[in-house]
Amino acid sequence: MTHQLTEDLDKILANGDFYFESLGDGKYRSSWHTQGAWNAHEQHMAPASGILTYELEKFQPRDDMRIARLSFEIHGLIHAGEFEVTTRMVRPGRTIELIEAEMTAKGRTSIVARAWRVITGDSSAVAGIEDAKVPGPEDCIPEDITRFWPGGYIRSIELRVAPGHRAGRGIAWLRTPYSLVDAKDASRLASLIGLVDTANGVAPRVQPGDGTWMFPNLDLQIHMYRIPSGEWLGLDVQQSYGDDGIGLTSTVLHDEHGPFGRAEQILTVRSR
Repeated sequence: MTHQLTEDLDKILANGDFYFESLGDGKYRSSWHTQGAWNAHEQHMAPASGILTYELEKFQPRDDMRIARLSFEIHGLIHAGEFEVTTRMVRPGRTIELIEAEMTAKGRTSIVARAWRVITGDSSAVAGIEDAKVPGPEDCIPEDITRFWPGGYIRSIELRVAPGHRAGRGIAWLRTPYSLVDAKDASRLASLIGLVDTANGVAPRVQPGDGTWMFPNLDLQIHMYRIPSGEWLGLDVQQSYGDDGIGLTSTVLHDEHGPFGRAEQILTVRSR
């Protein structure tokens, strides 16, 4: 690591009880707790998706609508340090709206997020969920994920796994003691979305490390038939690799009340 990069990281990765410091007008500075697992000088996608959700929720909010789908397209390295989020309306409407938030740092786009907001109504007469419940966090075993994954973000979370956890398949619960933003005004949705991307590293088919394989995700797609609540996020994960360098992590998302949606991450699988 160069001397200049070391100095930059010393400035960027300051300790605090939050993932992001707000600088006003959509500008933020990432804390040490956002540090990624693949590179020391980048942010982990998990908290980055949380701060984008935070900005999407604040953009022209409507009491009669909620976010039903979130998509995050990762354009490249998510630089640690200062960045900006700009938000716009893509498709206005009376019953559905499509909004977009773009994260830029060092003059380049890092992530583009889009959210479908859908008008809410009473559908209790036909409500039903097919995704099965999983053992709760109280029935799971603490796991030190830092044995396999480096970085400030990984050290910021508490992880528990259910019995039967194996390579390519597993159930895990996680939470964090840190606030998404220093103002401590993030919704439970934004805070929990800020943990979802962890799914890709919960039950990998191969353990990360030098001389093995990389499998970073290029995107994160989240569909929610219910708005989550609470501090715990449950991940019922399965990971598949094809034979041509492409993989997929598929996850049923849970809070302590049960399943609330699904997430998908497409992977680029390559040897280190």
